[in-house]
Amino acid sequence: MIRVDDKLSTVLARDERLLNVLTAAAPSFESLRNPSLRKNMASRVTVEQAAQIAGLDAAALVERLNRAFHEQPPAVEPSARPRPNVARPPVPAELLATPPELLFDLDVRDDLRSGVEPFARIMSAARALPPDGVLRIRAIFEPAPLYRVFGKKGLGHFTEQLASDDWRVWFFRSESSEPSPVASTLNPEEDVIFLDVRDLEPPEPMVQTLEVLATMPRGKTLVQLNVRVPQFLLPKLDEQGFAYEIREQSSDLVRLFIRHKPN
Repeated sequence: MIRVDDKLSTVLARDERLLNVLTAAAPSFESLRNPSLRKNMASRVTVEQAAQIAGLDAAALVERLNRAFHEQPPAVEPSARPRPNVARPPVPAELLATPPELLFDLDVRDDLRSGVEPFARIMSAARALPPDGVLRIRAIFEPAPLYRVFGKKGLGHFTEQLASDDWRVWFFRSESSEPSPVASTLNPEEDVIFLDVRDLEPPEPMVQTLEVLATMPRGKTLVQLNVRVPQFLLPKLDEQGFAYEIREQSSDLVRLFIRHKPN
């Protein structure tokens, strides 16, 4: 059964014909026919997030997908039709008043169109953001997965849709958001550091793992507990000078041992 928290990549892997159901529900899903856009979007966005982006009712979209998956003609439900267009509120005056020296723009549209993973650039820009700075990200689809990731870093957001394939999101310090407590739960005095990411949604496992590694002293070992082999993380470990060992203990438990490579 397809669920609201399933990734679009998981849904389409079950039956490629479900893409036709998505495009019938909302024309914006046509972008998933582009291999590079699909590679970047489908593995990050859940059915619920996709429904939100397209202006659909998530429960109705899941129902249509499940009916089609079981080879039943999808019913056209009123609740599954796009909601009427509603004028988005203007950009808050306090954001527009941000001094130019505190406004940082990052455009990843070309990266996404060409199939290049922009996540490292985005997180690097977020880490370099000064306390009063505002980061504006341009993307070809609404980067909904970033909201939760940045929210745990104390960043709020305001979203603009400039065109069907042009989104701009303002990220700024927000008192209502609390930084992630993960780093504070780790004891740097221990030789082995454990990080359990099994209950986290992508890209949070990668984010939190790289954050811990950024401050991990040489000689320590980070053991990441995961439900699968983190394929997107491994090339980044190679790039940053880390050695790793993968131990697949069961179908839903993978231990990844990470340490600095010898000098």
